[in-house]
Amino acid sequence: MKIVLGESAGFCFGVKRATRMAFAATEEHQGERICSLGPIIHSPQLVKRLEEQGVEVVRRVADISGGVVIIRSHGVTAEEMEEIEDRRLAVVDATCPFVKKAQEYAGLLSDQGYALVLVGEREHPEVRGIVSYARDGEVYVVSGRREAEEVPARKRIGVVAQTTQSYANLREVIDVCLGKSQELRVYNTICDATSVRQNEARAIAGQVDLMLVIGGFNSANTTRLAQICRELQPNTHHIETADEIAPEWFAGVSSVGITAGASTPQWIIDEVVEKASAAGH
Repeated sequence: MKIVLGESAGFCFGVKRATRMAFAATEEHQGERICSLGPIIHSPQLVKRLEEQGVEVVRRVADISGGVVIIRSHGVTAEEMEEIEDRRLAVVDATCPFVKKAQEYAGLLSDQGYALVLVGEREHPEVRGIVSYARDGEVYVVSGRREAEEVPARKRIGVVAQTTQSYANLREVIDVCLGKSQELRVYNTICDATSVRQNEARAIAGQVDLMLVIGGFNSANTTRLAQICRELQPNTHHIETADEIAPEWFAGVSSVGITAGASTPQWIIDEVVEKASAAGH
């Protein structure tokens, strides 16, 4: 049985950076309380490893009485950052630089009087963080063309995107907004790693009998990868670990494609490849 593993599968730049900073913090701040405001990345398995190193996941700044706080790769809201500063907590800011840029553009557009249209998933922590920096005007979070069509016409509209959105979805929203405004300003805040991984997944899914997509079930970019693969290969399974692989999936299968979301650790990918190889013999 042939196995095709995506070259871009696994950690993106921002996740790799955040993970490295979090483990470094456990070395540098031994004996101190270390908290992560929300899970550092969307990988329950890696979050568990950090917990074993002493990193406690908390949901609210109010739950941190002192010590060190790690800002997750998705970033936090402007209000949470202010609260952290007010409490004079030591900060390890592991926010992905691409997310940081999206936050800055949202604030800039809002300050300059644009109605902000943010292309993304309303309840995603990254999106909530970006929205919080647009304090001075209207903000509309849209998941795609249909919701964009409900945005009221405005003289000036500014558009930014959640970093893991697809270019196709962003383009559709831009097209709608163009017809609703006299002036349209767009900042492309999509991370290139997202489009590279998605295009690679499409290419692999189109040539195999079975597709495995590895990553946290709470990971937006992994869920989107699974959707993309399923459109080309209905025999697609989104899994978090090798333990979820079922032997019957491989019946009559001569080729398996494997990719992984941006928050998937390499050791989990290796375990899936090993189990898939064994199932094919």
